[in-house]
Amino acid sequence: MVAVADPSRPLLEARGVTKRFGQVEALKGVDIEVHAGSVVALLGDNGAGKSTFVKIIAGVHQPDSGEIWFDRQKVNITSPKVASSLGIETVYQDLALCDNLSVVQNLFLGRERRMPDMPWLGRFLASDRMEKEASQVFAQLGVELPSLSIRIGAMSGGQRQAVAVARAVIWGSRLVMLDEPTAALGVQQTANVHKLIRRLRDQGAGIVLITHNLADAFALADLLFVLRHGRRVARIDPKRSTPDEVIGAITGTSFAELSRAS
Repeated sequence: MVAVADPSRPLLEARGVTKRFGQVEALKGVDIEVHAGSVVALLGDNGAGKSTFVKIIAGVHQPDSGEIWFDRQKVNITSPKVASSLGIETVYQDLALCDNLSVVQNLFLGRERRMPDMPWLGRFLASDRMEKEASQVFAQLGVELPSLSIRIGAMSGGQRQAVAVARAVIWGSRLVMLDEPTAALGVQQTANVHKLIRRLRDQGAGIVLITHNLADAFALADLLFVLRHGRRVARIDPKRSTPDEVIGAITGTSFAELSRAS
């Protein structure tokens, strides 16, 4: 089960995070907070800094300045392994699944369960235990798959996305970052992914949703953050805003200008 943080304080806080690549300042003093049991959408055009921010939280990049707090502790996320140890998992757009491996093999790839050390048995895989844990996490997420032994390459896009999310959940993730989770999915598959994200949120996880799809953002997010040219330019309550206003924040064009242009 997902551990629940103190609801009165953010699970994740980024304070004044900056990142430079040579002469390019990809992030400029970005502040973002994510509460447990909520969905935060990170919006912005290509080059706005979304991917850089996510990779910093995932431990792929380290910030040049600023602070990252996780569950009331100041943390230094120096690698993806450190992020995972904190309970932070990232589901990238390419999903990073192995088409030639089964569902169970993908869930436990690199972190396989093994039988207890026995001199006469060696280090055999605990296949039954892994399959049982996989079944439990899919049941927890309300996901039905034709088989846990099916190869990933034979699955639909929505099923593959469900496996990628389950891989994050099975390691007790407290913060899950999803990069364009409905890209290239059909209507029904998108609806299934939405249901999956809501269930994950309802179980107490903090969710960061990176998307260009405003329909996804307004359907799922409790809070919207807009980045433009490396800066956080807007913090928006989707229940009190409109897609046109969000587009204005993304592009730097006011709602009045958008209205005149239309």
